[in-house]
Parts: sequence; structure tokens; C-alpha cells
Amino acid sequence: MNTSPADETTATPSWTVGDITVHRVDETPLPPATGPWLLPDATTDVVNQQDWLRPDFADHEGTLHLDSHSFAFTIGGVRVLVDTGIGNGKTRANPAWHDLRTDYLERLTAAGYAPDTLDLVILTHLHTDHVGWNTREVNGTWVPTFPTARYVTSRVEREFWAGYDMDEPREQMFRDSVIPVEEAGLLDTVDVPAEGAEIVPGLRLLSTPGHTPGHIAVRLTSEGETALITGDCIHHPVQFAHPSIGSCVDIDPEQSEASRRRLLGSLAGTGALVLGTHFPPPTAGHVVPHGDAFRLSPVPPAPQVAPH
Repeated sequence: MNTSPADETTATPSWTVGDITVHRVDETPLPPATGPWLLPDATTDVVNQQDWLRPDFADHEGTLHLDSHSFAFTIGGVRVLVDTGIGNGKTRANPAWHDLRTDYLERLTAAGYAPDTLDLVILTHLHTDHVGWNTREVNGTWVPTFPTARYVTSRVEREFWAGYDMDEPREQMFRDSVIPVEEAGLLDTVDVPAEGAEIVPGLRLLSTPGHTPGHIAVRLTSEGETALITGDCIHHPVQFAHPSIGSCVDIDPEQSEASRRRLLGSLAGTGALVLGTHFPPPTAGHVVPHGDAFRLSPVPPAPQVAPH
């Protein structure tokens, strides 16, 4: 069981994109064993060749740092949450995700986004550590955590899993974190063509398949500035330097690499802010050319005092 103390007087890490303030809502750091399991080709030698990864994104022994968090922001008056983490009190095969007890909802509320005030929840894909707070347990029943919100994911993503021969842990995840949202009539699936799909003016879903068939990234534009929330198209900044490094759970590794290379190439040198869904603090930065690939030039948050 993992715990983390809540402190509503603590500033919420945030970044400004035009007139949008993007808040990072922390759930939990992921244990050191996550890196070797998730990104097996990111060996100690590979990591240690990239000095810029230390000390924020990896330690001096070459162990990757990874986190679980969400991003919350308001755009055009629409209050948005991107991905919902692992969730509390859920039966999970991964010990690091099993029966968590974190203060995620308190942190979300402290950032100014109480669960019953959200309008839109974007799910980059339907993996366990991205849908967990879709629901919470009330009197022994899993109910939608964000009852006023429209939950959105890509149609390709939902249809893929509908036809997939799931093992029991994944079936359990759908039972407790996806199906209750569907049964409440809150889950919408959208087509995301190659050019993307605008959901709200200035908010576009981008097709980045490979990790899952319908995986999407999220692009924000405001007042000439741009930000990109990665989802799991990019798990860790080491993949900037080595886009060929994929995740052990990529459905289509070649397609995942192609999506990653295309995305990084489109962002390099543009000044766009990249916000990594699993990147540890400082979490965000700019893509800059580095050798024959890229690196992340960190942009630290400008914390704001949390509302009371």
C-alpha cells in the first residue's frame, strides 16, 4: 500500500501556455524497478551516456526516474483533466499499483479542480495507470469520479480492447475503471484522423499509435504558444536520445517508434512545451536536436499558491 501525505498549502506545479495554466496533479512516484521493466533497452550504459538526464531524469547509477500524474487546465472555459492515473483501492497485478492510498483527489482539488467541477476527461489510452481515477468506490460500488465530465478516448482505442482477448487483470481494470463510466453514459469515443481532432478550440487530439492502436497525445495552443502532453507515446526523456527504445507493453513496437520519431521531429526547435505523462520533475521542457536525435531541455514549473 502506497501513501503520500496531503498538504493543501503546497503550491501546485504549473506551466503557462499563452493564457492557459497547465497544472501537474501528482499521484505517486513509481518504484526504481519500473524503468528496467518498462523500458528494458534503456540499460544503465545507455542511460549513463546521456549526461543531461542526470540528476532529474535518472540517478548517477543509471536508474530511471518515473512518476504517475495527470494534467489539469482550463481552455475556452472548459475544465479539462488529461489521464487519471492508477487510482485508489484497486486490485492490480502490479504490486506498485495495487491497493494504493494516495491523496490524489485532495491534490486535484487543491489545484482548483474539484472532481465535480470538471467538464472533460481525456484518456490518452486505456491502460491501467491512465484510467484508475475514472472511478472511485462508494458503498462497495465503483462510480464515476467526475460525474459532470465527458470522458473522451479514441474510437480505435475502445474498439481494439473490445475485441481483445484480455487476461484477468485487464478484465478487472475494465470492470472497475472503464465499464462503470460507460454504463453511466459518460464515455465518448471520437475519430482521430492523421491531422488530429479538435475537441475544444485550441485543444487537439493527435494520433500517436503503437503503444496502443488508438493512442493519442494532446496538443494545446494559445496566443501563439503550444504545449504537447505525451501520454505513453514517450514514457521517459531517454527516448528523446534513443527513439528506438520502446516499452515492453507496446502493442506495435515499430509503429510506436515511428510515432515517437514523427512527434519529436515535429517539435524539435519549435519552442513547444512538452509535458511528459510519466516524466519526473521538472516534467516539462523543449525538444532540441542532440547528436543524431534529440534531448529535452527542462523548463521548471512556476508554482502557484494553491487555492483554499
